[in-house]
Amino acid sequence: MAKFLIADDHPLFREALQGALANHYSDLQLREAEDLDSTLVALQEDDDLDLLLLDLHMPGSGDLYGLIRIREDYPLVPIAIISGTEEPAVVAKCIGFGALGFIPKSLPSLEIAAAIDVILQGDTWVPAEVRGRLAELTNEEQELAKKVADLTPQQYRVLLLLHEGLLNKQIAYQLNITEATVKAHITAIFKKLGVYSRTQAVLLVERLQLEPNKND
Repeated sequence: MAKFLIADDHPLFREALQGALANHYSDLQLREAEDLDSTLVALQEDDDLDLLLLDLHMPGSGDLYGLIRIREDYPLVPIAIISGTEEPAVVAKCIGFGALGFIPKSLPSLEIAAAIDVILQGDTWVPAEVRGRLAELTNEEQELAKKVADLTPQQYRVLLLLHEGLLNKQIAYQLNITEATVKAHITAIFKKLGVYSRTQAVLLVERLQLEPNKND
């Protein structure tokens, strides 16, 4: 039996992907998640998967954070990114941070299934257009990934809101927590990232951002 978890915030895409997989695999077990929190819950309940199909920009994931966090917490779970982009720099970072494949959402269903077959056989699959153009991660980028993996999902939400320039009281309102809790999160974020100011923290998070949230 092939066991998949589809983590994507677009119900229509999840439905289409389910159909493609059901047509391709006769014995199939599918589960769904719509954001990073529900994905982590699903993995906590059962991480015995053949493949996690992960959207880059679903709520809570924050570009690379979802991939980095899941790879840290569940290193044995195979992950393929499902995305609306085919930019070589984006593909390279995802593969560098532990994804086994990068599948564009624009592919026909038969080609998506074929790409998944390649990944299930233990090989890496990326679009033909970017093969041979993937730069390896620098040591600095690898070190940043380790630091970011230590952040909790809530701490990463606070970090993203810091990046947007929000004040502590605005962050507290957005996340429905107290200002004291926000301050505690910021202190923990600074310690885990090894920074001493909001500006330094913002510069780090910008290095994890891939592109505007579009087509995903």
